[in-house]
Amino acid sequence: MAGAAATNTGFPGVEVHGKSIRVAFMYKGARHRHTLGIEPTRNNIKHAAGLRSAALFALKNGNYNETEFFPHSRAADSSASSKRVGDLCERYKPLKAVDITPETQSRYEVALDICVATLGRNRAADALLPEDIQKLRADLIVTRAVSTVNHYLATFAGFLYWCENNHYCGELGKHCVRFTKSSKDPDPLTYEEYLTLIEKGCLHPIDEAAVAVAIYTGLRPGELLALAVEDVAPDFSKITVRRSITQSVTFKVPKTKKERTVLLQPPAREALKVLIADAEQREPADLTVWLNRHESRIGRVRVLLSPKTQARKKVVNDYFVPSAWNTKWANLIRRAEIRPRPAYQTRHTYACWNLTARGNLAFIANQMGHSDYSMLVTVYGRWIDTESPRELDRIWEGMQNMAKSAPNLPQKSDAETVSY
Repeated sequence: MAGAAATNTGFPGVEVHGKSIRVAFMYKGARHRHTLGIEPTRNNIKHAAGLRSAALFALKNGNYNETEFFPHSRAADSSASSKRVGDLCERYKPLKAVDITPETQSRYEVALDICVATLGRNRAADALLPEDIQKLRADLIVTRAVSTVNHYLATFAGFLYWCENNHYCGELGKHCVRFTKSSKDPDPLTYEEYLTLIEKGCLHPIDEAAVAVAIYTGLRPGELLALAVEDVAPDFSKITVRRSITQSVTFKVPKTKKERTVLLQPPAREALKVLIADAEQREPADLTVWLNRHESRIGRVRVLLSPKTQARKKVVNDYFVPSAWNTKWANLIRRAEIRPRPAYQTRHTYACWNLTARGNLAFIANQMGHSDYSMLVTVYGRWIDTESPRELDRIWEGMQNMAKSAPNLPQKSDAETVSY
């Protein structure tokens, strides 16, 4: 039955090509053709027809692995495996990594690995359907918090968009719809709770000073833990937020990617004097601050807060990381016997206290490192008093002062007055 040209065998998609059998089929607009390398006998042709049917069934069910069905096919080379979700993801990871920090890369890879494992590493990317992504969402949310699942979906969507752009799959990224998360109002400390925390919770002057700085500057925990002596103005009027520390003891630029100046209120000034007196007993250290994955700067500074100040162990870290600060904060709260809340609430406390005192929104947003005050309105809306008679009086007083300070303008005579 052998022939020099491709001939039909009577079975759809199975033909004789030279001295071998060739299988061909179309799936989602892509042509698949595989030369099996076996003689075109009647039994082999029947075997090829069955193999083709099984491959089409696997494609429809998302379990198709080209190298398993056609291991000796000329088309089943090393590039064939790249069509599987798992293999594509491994190719995507290093390409994505060049734009993010190593710590972010680690979090991304965890998210990607979980999504790929849940979806199926051996699934063919071009066989995935929107239904598969919807099922992924449903599987992830069963045992995980909404915030965690949303992070996974956002990360996996980036991978799917990359697959789309490289024509490995259809439009799937848009189906990684994030779950709606109920917004929780900030839970700031009251002033009475703050005093209790200082008096009962803080057994060491350094803890008392650290809490005061956190409350009266609104720094993020990572920014607070990376604050150095050299960041404080000589007259204690302000601090410059230049860096933040991550869980892996890596220093990076603040969340907004740029420095900011925070003007200091009296309690923060006094607290910083205590922290600086302690930090000046330690030798300066060269800190590498990563601007991005490929660029960094080195500064010689003395970080204000160090676990060594109160350490009972001989070997301790040189710097606090956010998780260690969270543990310390929880202990302070427990000793003070006030209602527990996360350490990040010190930042919310700063915002709420300033807003309750009728501070200027733009000023507060600038102090906290926001690009504008829209986030203040969104997050802290109920602390912004929009209908206070005091505010009306303040505005009217300002308008009167403006009128009094205006230059005296010549008055027009009746004859010069024109009606419109």
